[in-house]
Amino acid sequence: MAHTFWKGIAGLGLAALLAAPAWGDNHSSSTAVPGTVNYVEGAVTLDGNSLNSKSVGSANLETGQSISTQTGKTEFLLTPGVYVRLADNSKATLVSPSLTNTQVSVDQGEAMVEVDELHKQNDIQVVENGISTQLAKTGLYDFNSANNTVRVFSGEADVLENDHRVKVKGGHELNLQSAQLRTAKFDKNPAEASDLYRWSSLRSDYLAEANIDAAGVYYANGWYGSGWIGTGWYWDPWLAGYTFLPGEGMFYNPFGWGFYSPRFVYYSPLWYRGYYGRALAGTHPPIRNGVGPVGHPATVHSGFRGGEGGFHGGSSFRSGGGFSSGTMGFGGHR
Repeated sequence: MAHTFWKGIAGLGLAALLAAPAWGDNHSSSTAVPGTVNYVEGAVTLDGNSLNSKSVGSANLETGQSISTQTGKTEFLLTPGVYVRLADNSKATLVSPSLTNTQVSVDQGEAMVEVDELHKQNDIQVVENGISTQLAKTGLYDFNSANNTVRVFSGEADVLENDHRVKVKGGHELNLQSAQLRTAKFDKNPAEASDLYRWSSLRSDYLAEANIDAAGVYYANGWYGSGWIGTGWYWDPWLAGYTFLPGEGMFYNPFGWGFYSPRFVYYSPLWYRGYYGRALAGTHPPIRNGVGPVGHPATVHSGFRGGEGGFHGGSSFRSGGGFSSGTMGFGGHR
């Protein structure tokens, strides 16, 4: 019976795949939609209005609006499981926010798009210098308007120019100014050493940790009546932003970090390394900020890489350093 119920939940339509609000937060009446600002660092503006950490979760790009960075970076959300990250001195415009027709234009600088989940009903396109690229598979994509390139780290994209379609596979790039649109391999080592790639990987690391935090709470509090509705964006108070929770199972994203549904969170390395250890043993639910969800005293008091500073303003989420004494282990590397 339970299996049938969850199979039905996993099969919800795209409209139901919008974010569900997480527990006990002032975002409890809101949901994330394509265009929701999920992170702000440095000088960032939305249609000329300055954004800061308090804008996260409340500022949204509407149709035709642009978000720009100066000396700063930002992350905004598209369909559930898809992130857009802008480098310094970059600009992007939300052309269409529809769940089935999602289009972003990279007008200046560089943007990286991480696609962790994609449905056949989705049509996600990124426009660069008038040429549209459709993201055909989950993966990691880079769009650099300065040198007119589309680069696919992993996944697969279709570049569309008039009636011409060019398929770009993982490890290949395409120069949009080339007379003949032909793909070529690129060296991943220097590409992965770029500032935007390393920053995106770190953001992805944080989001994976927040996924464990959110999924663990839903697991501990039970799915029924907890606000869990399946696949979607979920607000995590300690991330101070949205993270992605899959409806079933778990997966590794393009950076190698693991993302878990509430039903699979107990397979997480963090669960076994102490943070959720007492919940696994059946004595207490997961621990958050030194106190369990129902007031149980905590045996572990740690945070999201507290020694490196938190997500906003250089402050850590919880005192004491990172999860499991700084050990990660999502299948990726630090």
